[in-house]
Amino acid sequence: MDVVLSHPVSHPLVALYPYLNKLLVPAGVADMGTNRPPADVTVLAPETSLLVRRELHPAIQYLLLDAATEVHSTPGIFRKAGQFPAGDPVDFPLSEPARHFYKSGRPFLQRYLPFWFAVLVGQALVLLIPVAAAVYPLMRAIPGIYMLGIRYRIFRLYGELKFLDLEGERLAETGEAGDLLVQLDRLDDRASHLHVPVMYTHMQFALRRDINLVRRRLERSPDAGRGQPPP
Repeated sequence: MDVVLSHPVSHPLVALYPYLNKLLVPAGVADMGTNRPPADVTVLAPETSLLVRRELHPAIQYLLLDAATEVHSTPGIFRKAGQFPAGDPVDFPLSEPARHFYKSGRPFLQRYLPFWFAVLVGQALVLLIPVAAAVYPLMRAIPGIYMLGIRYRIFRLYGELKFLDLEGERLAETGEAGDLLVQLDRLDDRASHLHVPVMYTHMQFALRRDINLVRRRLERSPDAGRGQPPP
């Protein structure tokens, strides 16, 4: 992070050492009354960089950059307003937080929240993003799994109905199909109390309709009344 402004001018040392800059001190800039200096003075000035350790927390780096901006963004003899600090690396590469700072300014959270709270929220987001990435596919799969469960419950009742239907055909020949009507009534009660989403109610109605069809066929059996509970 450069903190000294300079305008490169032709000079052999400037060409050899990029961190040096040739500056012109105008005559009388120190004291116009006494005209000090009495003539323009050419000087060489090195650029200064703010260095931090790699492991320094990004939030602290943003605080340092904020402080540097507050101190060095004002205009001076050798710099324009807002020209420094600048994101031009001299001897060391810019850190990732510094790149982001010079490109977009402070992080979004630090613009609107207290520093400590912004850091806390930022750390929480770092933990939550991988969790959300893992949970999102599961959340999308949950409705499908739920619907499969509903279909399984309906198809299981259909399996019981199929068994009762086949059993009724076999027992109708012997006249002993009456007990199946009681089982059909129980199956119908279970089907009517089955909680299903609206999009699956047509399957529930179809199941009860098929139960009634099997019931009518069994009621036409010669011994349909045998085994039924008394009224």
